[in-house]
Amino acid sequence: MIQTYRFHFSLNRGTGLGVLFLICLFSSCNLRKEMVYFQTELEDTTPSQYTPTFKKDDLLWIKITADDPETAVPFNLSADPTERSTSTGGYSTGNRERQGYLIDEEGFIHMPIIGKMRMEGLRRTEAVQMLESRLQDYLKNPVVQIQILNFKVTVLGDVTSPGTFRIPNERLTVIEALGLAGDSRITGVRNNVLVIRDRDGIKEQHRIDLTDTESVFNSPVYYLEQNDVVYVEPNVSARTQGSFWRTSASIFISTAGVIISTISVLTR
Repeated sequence: MIQTYRFHFSLNRGTGLGVLFLICLFSSCNLRKEMVYFQTELEDTTPSQYTPTFKKDDLLWIKITADDPETAVPFNLSADPTERSTSTGGYSTGNRERQGYLIDEEGFIHMPIIGKMRMEGLRRTEAVQMLESRLQDYLKNPVVQIQILNFKVTVLGDVTSPGTFRIPNERLTVIEALGLAGDSRITGVRNNVLVIRDRDGIKEQHRIDLTDTESVFNSPVYYLEQNDVVYVEPNVSARTQGSFWRTSASIFISTAGVIISTISVLTR
């Protein structure tokens, strides 16, 4: 009888371990599908180019130089005596704040001597060419530099460090934005990341599947624009299950220890 009992126990124990192994295997596969970025191959490897387009409420830093530097002084904003060093939490520029020209509600800026100029909808190269052309009447060989001072994006949701980040180089991908926010947490939904963009006062919503390489790199919002919002949705069921297993782990381990000890005594 004892030998028969031991046989049945060994069989049941082996079956239980097999079931447990299969559960862990399938759970691991499902977890990988939810967690791993770029699970597919990228067919189109053509490099994409991106240059921001100026919008209303952009603050533009414009520097004008010429063969005779003194002649360009009236066209530049004077230094602000209250300027201070800044840090933006995610991207720290380490530079001093600079005065700029704010694009007004009609899409114009107002510059010394030149006056009113339309900037909304222009790319940097277009704006530079336009300004240099206008300055030919006043300066010899004018050179214009333009930078957006308030280029920023916001990352919210189930990420490690949500916040708003000022970007000094005006070129940021959605992947880099998530990196600034410390990446998505383990419970973040990676296959349905939302990007909200303001286009002429209308809010656009775009979805990106970070597990699908094509979806990421071919998305119209792969390169973020100023004031974009990136939102990572939390996986509520994953959080609930994780909380359950964390609170139940100690009870499960203690109970399993007692059962194993009892069985070990009975089968000696």
